[in-house]
Amino acid sequence: MAGREAAGQAPLPRWSLWSDLSTRAGALNMAIDQALLERAARRGEHWLRLYTWSPHCLSFGRHERALARYDRERIKGAGLDVVRRPTGGRAVWHARELTYAVAAPIEAMGGLRAAYLEIHRMLLEALRRLGADASLAAAATVPGLDAGACFARAVGGELVVGGQKVVGSAQVREGGGLLQHGSILLEDDQAVIAAMTRGAAPEDGSTALAGLVGRAIAPDEAAAAVADAAAERWGESWDRDGAPATLLTDAEAHLPRFGSEEWTWRA
Repeated sequence: MAGREAAGQAPLPRWSLWSDLSTRAGALNMAIDQALLERAARRGEHWLRLYTWSPHCLSFGRHERALARYDRERIKGAGLDVVRRPTGGRAVWHARELTYAVAAPIEAMGGLRAAYLEIHRMLLEALRRLGADASLAAAATVPGLDAGACFARAVGGELVVGGQKVVGSAQVREGGGLLQHGSILLEDDQAVIAAMTRGAAPEDGSTALAGLVGRAIAPDEAAAAVADAAAERWGESWDRDGAPATLLTDAEAHLPRFGSEEWTWRA
């Protein structure tokens, strides 16, 4: 997407930035992302949302076999918030991290694979702004749904430092819209997933920004780096007013789904 105007192509679209570092639980976070996806599909809107989770939350991928993979009673006994995402991928523990969400028309992003790579290139620039020597992983076979936690293994196009995964992302499409969201690890708390896994847990292939750059990075600092990288790469035409009230109203319609045990623990 970068450089389109200089090459005489159509002007870059206008994006909306929502830096949402408030206290929202897992079900509401997923309901909001679903509402953003619908706006991208139906209205052609472009969104970048940056957010955190409170309480900390375990999220499953849309098609993940959570009942077979994770100990439901152990999770319940530990009092963990848990939700199933609308996107694919595998489990993520959302604690000391920043989550990004991009919702946009598929055509404007050049297709699903092109969007995946373009978003990761933008995040690569953000990580470098924060002092991390990050790169994109080489092409590899995509692991199966039973391969364990999201950060257990890096695949082609994902963001890594020294071969270890620092950002985990997943996508879904709906009509002409796409949603890609993912977790940027500020500190590495992914061992929680292993503690909730039935049987032997897979090897942890994650790493965190704090260990890479030698200092703690707060969510607001990471969010600013992502927002600046996106503005530089995707053009300066941005709305930075946050979410309209109608968006939150739209999200409320999805709360019953994402808050239900049937959805979260479906087979």
